[in-house]
Amino acid sequence: MRSGYTTGACAAAGVKAALLFLCNDRRVSAVALTALDGTQLEIPIKNLDRIDDRTIRADVIKFSGDDPDITDGATIITTIRLIEGNEIKFVGGAGVGRVTKAGLQLAIGEPAINPGPRQLIRNVVDEFNVGGLEVTISISNGEELARRTLNPTLGIEGGLSIIGTTGVLRPMSEDAFKRSLVPQIDVALAEGFRSLVFVPGRIGETIALEKNIPRGAIIQTSNFIGYMLEAAAERSVEKIILLGHIGKLAKVAAGVFHTHNRVGDGRMEVLAAYAAAEGLDSGSVRKILSAATTEEAVALIDDKGLQRVYNVIAARASTRAERYVFGRLKVGTVLAAFDGKILGLDDTAQKFIAQSPAL
Repeated sequence: MRSGYTTGACAAAGVKAALLFLCNDRRVSAVALTALDGTQLEIPIKNLDRIDDRTIRADVIKFSGDDPDITDGATIITTIRLIEGNEIKFVGGAGVGRVTKAGLQLAIGEPAINPGPRQLIRNVVDEFNVGGLEVTISISNGEELARRTLNPTLGIEGGLSIIGTTGVLRPMSEDAFKRSLVPQIDVALAEGFRSLVFVPGRIGETIALEKNIPRGAIIQTSNFIGYMLEAAAERSVEKIILLGHIGKLAKVAAGVFHTHNRVGDGRMEVLAAYAAAEGLDSGSVRKILSAATTEEAVALIDDKGLQRVYNVIAARASTRAERYVFGRLKVGTVLAAFDGKILGLDDTAQKFIAQSPAL
């Protein structure tokens, strides 16, 4: 699969092209860049403009290779301006967010230009004898694109982040995606939350917000419930409520902590087994086992008046989750239907909610 380059590498390439134009009067169509891991990159320059004798603008088109990156094809605009002194001053332009919450790698109020890109740009500037430099980075359509990321949850407002640990964008691995979810926990802890609500998708998030759970305490886990539980335990989170669709969280009751359907399933088996234990007849059990969707199975259970089974499954999910992290935190579980209706919850979740309605 093809690799690409990060927004940070695009900005650094823009800085290099702009400095070559400013210092050497060289208008280049591409620049060579050494990534922080030593990888050699060749990055095309779309456009160079001289604003005045001290200011140059460079445009670079983001190329993500075969990674499904939201910024692929966006224009990364870097404007450099000579200033007094020897400092490199980083400025977030249009489409680049600003940090508004603690717990990230940058201080509150800073433009969301991460440490990796800053170092990459410093390395480029070190190749030239220019003294002080103001570097303003903008992203075309960045504010709109940011709404489709975790940035609003992380407290990065007004746009995207300039990111990249090395400058090389390799096709997104599962590990990289999992790691991208963990900063939500750090931000929540920095805001003072010690009890968090883990939601594997939009159903859980919508319910949590309707129940007036603070947005800062709501953590998206995607399919990586086990990984996120471990991350929470490592950070001494005290309590977790698992809140989401029964089709996801029934898997946890079976000990499945990576809930993508191609990795682990067992939804129908869980519903059938626990419903049978509560007295469901064998014919209905067979229907559940052959059901195409969780909703179909739920309808069968409801039709037999066995709604109590959902509380039992919720309790089992909590037990398995606590066991997964060796008892380092308490877990409660709330199961919901596709339409957002609460199907069941365990005693632990009821106590969490009663003791602290807003966590």
